[in-house]
Amino acid sequence: MMNKLLKRLACLSLVLLVVGCAGTRANYDYAAFKQSRPRSILVLPPLNESPDVKATYSMLSQMTYPLAEAGYYVLPVTLVDETFKQNGLTTAGDIHAVPPAKLREIFGADAALYVTVSKYGTTYTVFDSVTTVSANAKLLDLKTGATLWTGSASASNNEGGNNSGGGLIGTLVAAAIKQIVNNVSDAGHSVAGTTSQRLLAAGRPNGILYGPHSPVYGTD
Repeated sequence: MMNKLLKRLACLSLVLLVVGCAGTRANYDYAAFKQSRPRSILVLPPLNESPDVKATYSMLSQMTYPLAEAGYYVLPVTLVDETFKQNGLTTAGDIHAVPPAKLREIFGADAALYVTVSKYGTTYTVFDSVTTVSANAKLLDLKTGATLWTGSASASNNEGGNNSGGGLIGTLVAAAIKQIVNNVSDAGHSVAGTTSQRLLAAGRPNGILYGPHSPVYGTD
């Protein structure tokens, strides 16, 4: 009797393990990335699908840091922006439409990062005020036009929850104050920094690979 029970428990554990593994996200296919192994990255101004006009340059100003930390040479944002303006390209949409080969010809970079900001800004409810920034990215080989990597990330300033502890009136007052602070200080900018880090830092599951200037290059 005991042996039958143990066998059933063993079978049940195996089934749960298989189901659990099937529910996890599959590992990203890095074949194209590892074959290309880009050394330099051109970061394009992000497309902005949010209603906040600050989203593009808020994200752009913070995306180079995690890429540089990952071991890549990132073309200076100011130089890139000025070059586009000199060539009559002033919007992210127009810049994203430039053929990869042309970007390669102008900047000499190995790859280009295309980012779209889907959420940027603060939403207000009766009991809280939450600032959220969400984005997705695509890394393209400028020599071949092939997609090397894609990813997405999101962050908010309310991930720790809202525990005012002051009852209903205290919660309403705290929410109102938080809304004012978020609007005055552009809370989206700091949240965009967190989103950029989650999106582009190397060493994360299904994240970007380490670049040639990293001491752990080639080990991922």
